[in-house]
Amino acid sequence: MGLFSKLFKKNESNPPIKERSALSIEVGDIITYELVDYEVVGKIIYRQDSYEWFGYQLLEGKNIIWLSAEMDDELELGIYQTINLPVNQPFPKQLTYQDNIYYLDETGEARVVGEGRSKNINGRQITYAEYYDEAEEHFISLEEWGSEIEASFGYAIEPYEIKIIAGSI
Repeated sequence: MGLFSKLFKKNESNPPIKERSALSIEVGDIITYELVDYEVVGKIIYRQDSYEWFGYQLLEGKNIIWLSAEMDDELELGIYQTINLPVNQPFPKQLTYQDNIYYLDETGEARVVGEGRSKNINGRQITYAEYYDEAEEHFISLEEWGSEIEASFGYAIEPYEIKIIAGSI
């Protein structure tokens, strides 16, 4: 066996890395968005009957954003950041945030499965509400986790705006 055959020999013990899509991102993957590389440190799978969607916690330094992904009639992606917006149950028909009005679009309940930093929420059931502004360009998402309601502000992005680099097999 020559030098080049040793250098370029396939390592049979390492299986090929599975290609990722927005619906198959895993903890440890790298997501590039707006020229910034984020590590996927948490993943939440939301299930409502037979429908499911995903939330990925992305970390870059101390900056945390969430990437949401769901397949409705087509792939829908969004970028969200946690905001301070005091809300109580029952969820209101509209919200005001930064002088804009957001209208209730849908509410429901979902069971969640968490991985990575989100693993401690496995099996919990949440109540959620989705709101949109008049132009339907910005969104507010509410999730009730027991006695706490988390609010996130977001907007839609196109699939070509992210690049997924698999971090594991």
